[in-house]
Amino acid sequence: MIDRCAGAIGGRSSRRATEARRRGFTLIEVLVALTVLAVALAAGMRALAQSADGATTLKLRTIALWVAQNRLAEAELERPWPPPGTQAGTALESGIAFAWRADVASTPNPAFRRIEIVVAQAAVPDYALARLVGYLGVTVPERTSSDAPRRP
Repeated sequence: MIDRCAGAIGGRSSRRATEARRRGFTLIEVLVALTVLAVALAAGMRALAQSADGATTLKLRTIALWVAQNRLAEAELERPWPPPGTQAGTALESGIAFAWRADVASTPNPAFRRIEIVVAQAAVPDYALARLVGYLGVTVPERTSSDAPRRP
């Protein structure tokens, strides 16, 4: 009987020690969990930084396209037409300085001219943010009532 009681008492204490070890994390488990967390957070920060950089580039490209469209509209309104050749200039849009270059060329149809406008940020003129190609046509003046053919 004494052996039984001693065994029971010894069994309980070893069981308690085993349960106590199972309730907590070992130092190795904590270090592995922190390593996994650090890698995941680093990847998340990198993705966030790339997203912010992509948004900035998209904003610049959108504004550069507006500059190109404005330049095309100005070329359509010029009288006389812009001569064939290259023109260059700068534009300030949304507080950002842009440099533009317009290449005007003749077409097989003399009533049209081709214009290609390339826009870059003024600080980095070799990196084109937007490229727009358009065609300029001769506008025929509208007839007035005095120009209209008369019927007998």
